[in-house]
Amino acid sequence: MHLYTMRTPLAVDFAGTLEQLAEIGYATVGVSGRHGNSPAAIRQMLDRVRLKAVLEHVGYDIVTGSGLPRALEDVHTLGGRWIVVPSLPGSLHSPAGYREVARQFNRAGLAARESGLKLLYHNHGGDHEVVDGVGLYDILLAETDPELVGFELDLYWAAKGGSSAPGELFVRHPGRFPALHVKDMAPNGDFADVGSGVLDFPEMFDTARRGGVRQWLVEHDAPADPFASARA
Repeated sequence: MHLYTMRTPLAVDFAGTLEQLAEIGYATVGVSGRHGNSPAAIRQMLDRVRLKAVLEHVGYDIVTGSGLPRALEDVHTLGGRWIVVPSLPGSLHSPAGYREVARQFNRAGLAARESGLKLLYHNHGGDHEVVDGVGLYDILLAETDPELVGFELDLYWAAKGGSSAPGELFVRHPGRFPALHVKDMAPNGDFADVGSGVLDFPEMFDTARRGGVRQWLVEHDAPADPFASARA
């Protein structure tokens, strides 16, 4: 479970929410927002219910700035293996901007590797746009070092973006996608509980191993009932 899905109940009762996720049957989580808790406190709550955090979302400005060493330390404290940039500033939405992002990711990715972690990037719809004849996501794939930078592919946004079919990405760029956000799409294009929408997950997952997928993290950006979505 990617914990952004559960942000409303987490803000009220972080420990109790984790306990319910464990009871539902989840084994791993992605952290996205600490709701006033320290990494050490979250780790204790996770350990108590035998959940494992595999990654944390950390802002671009932190990862590319002086806060990176502390952020890496925090991911270690949580027990994760990946530090994930969840989005990019709008000011970088151009081929030149994405080339600068690739340079910054390679630098931060080296620091992450030296600390025993790996840097990943999480996509949104705008990442799959073609600007001035160039696919922005293709720039990141081509100009980041596979040894230093990977991707947490959000299947909904890759499908909605239109230019990057997830199953094809796994084949064209093997080993670069250790984590997925498994998010479904309703017929009208809105978010949907996984399994109730129109995305063809079996087809995508047929090539997932070639893509290097190790974690499938469920997500719903705007669930009416987060626990109902988690159970579904």
